[in-house]
Amino acid sequence: RLIAHLDWRYPHRMSMSQDDGEAGVATKPINIVESVPELRAQVAAWRAGGERVSLVPTMGALHRGHLDLVRGGNERADRTVVSIFVNPKQFAPHEDFGRYPRDLDGDMEKLCQAGADLVWTPNSQDMYPDGFATRIVPEGAAEGLETDFRPHFFGGVTTVCCKLFSSATPDVAMFGEKDYQQLCVIRQMVRDLNLPLEIAGIPTAREEDGLALSSRNEYLSAEERQNAPALFKTVSDLAVKALASGGSVSVSALEETARVSLLDAGFDKVDYVALRDAVSLKDWRHDQPGRVLAAAWMGKTRLIDNVAVAAGQ
Repeated sequence: RLIAHLDWRYPHRMSMSQDDGEAGVATKPINIVESVPELRAQVAAWRAGGERVSLVPTMGALHRGHLDLVRGGNERADRTVVSIFVNPKQFAPHEDFGRYPRDLDGDMEKLCQAGADLVWTPNSQDMYPDGFATRIVPEGAAEGLETDFRPHFFGGVTTVCCKLFSSATPDVAMFGEKDYQQLCVIRQMVRDLNLPLEIAGIPTAREEDGLALSSRNEYLSAEERQNAPALFKTVSDLAVKALASGGSVSVSALEETARVSLLDAGFDKVDYVALRDAVSLKDWRHDQPGRVLAAAWMGKTRLIDNVAVAAGQ
């Protein structure tokens, strides 16, 4: 259906300099669909015209990082579909499903500006109808780190992503590197199940002080927001030290130093700070690319971040 009540419109993809004003800009309504049949009908029409399709899976409350994913999808395909669905299967009973930020009107305005072609907003009954009884149980990259603290999480993520992929049938799906373990898990699922799509990772979008953009950042108090960039600084410092050590310092010692640094910087609890292999997320070897991943609590807000570690010589 066409959205009319807010008159959502966006500039069609045309090159235009800042000095061009409104001249040469074409606009068209942005479509929003709720059901899988509506989604598939639109995607089929695009495919009949020989067009490639990208999918940007989101839970809404969109920020600049999500819009980078949309723009990345635009670069890799002719049409970009954005799904907005707060997935209950990846929240434990004590987590923030009920208060997770939701702002469909604001999201739509941002997606118009970013150039999305279609927004898909399924509801829980669409995704998990009565009698739904199938789920994916991921292993490999899903073992450890997040799973140690949120054992339900990747089962919920992989199950919903598999449903999103089978419904939208994209050529490429866009994911942010901020959720790096999730990116590795999704890539492994696609490989293991021979799903016919590419998974593209987009670098983490950050504030000027380094804090990774997240919908949950709005939970932070003013003081917590001031201290939160220490997470990025700490994982970055660990990455530099790991590469400079040449393997002469134990990984566990580097991780413990980083954990203490986070507590000293005002974090209340550190779930993990870990240096792992960049692909398998197993133990890191100095001659292989690595990744420093961390999750820590600032008050009642759980923040995650990661940085790359180059392979040593």
